[in-house]
Amino acid sequence: MVSLFVDSANRADVTRLLKTGLFTGVTTNPAILDKSGLTSRDIPDFVHWATDAGAKQVFVQSWGKTANEIAERAERFRLLGPNITVKVTASLEGIIAAKSLAQTGSVLVTAVYSAAQVIPIMASDATFIAPFVGRMDAGGRSGVAEVRSIQLAIDAAGSPLQVLAGSLRTPQQILELAHAGVRNVTFSPSVWDAFFNDEMTAASVDQFEQLATT
Repeated sequence: MVSLFVDSANRADVTRLLKTGLFTGVTTNPAILDKSGLTSRDIPDFVHWATDAGAKQVFVQSWGKTANEIAERAERFRLLGPNITVKVTASLEGIIAAKSLAQTGSVLVTAVYSAAQVIPIMASDATFIAPFVGRMDAGGRSGVAEVRSIQLAIDAAGSPLQVLAGSLRTPQQILELAHAGVRNVTFSPSVWDAFFNDEMTAASVDQFEQLATT
């Protein structure tokens, strides 16, 4: 089974994709909120709106200078609803916070840029790990290769940790990750639209439509 998530806080885009019935929920972070003209103060309103729009799961990122600050803020975010999964970064303080948060609910460790980072994240008992595929590519690393290595390590260790791959740029990347066993992906509406831009498929659809209506 594959779970798809909308990587956007733009309400029109999120609504359009959730209405398909094919997406499980929405992922956010401070950069995604900023791109849509939102700030951290808008998180509660956005969570309630996304839930009403049909999101079964909403990811919200916590922050802070210490593990305690990160965990305390994350616990406050959890009060927004039972469909909240809190996110922390793959810093030392973030992973320490993840260990605490994992005892009381689901938690995702984000901003992962190296396969080796999966080791402390598995030890934290986090629910999800979010490697940034496209950003790794931009930094000179093979994002798909790093995620494959992460998935191999999880499988070999028998860990329940799930990969939720982000920063995806093309449907081909998503396909390659599915081959590696990745079952959770989050991407922008533009990547979703790219699944349906195949010229050969479009030509067949037009042909079938013409034949059916003659």
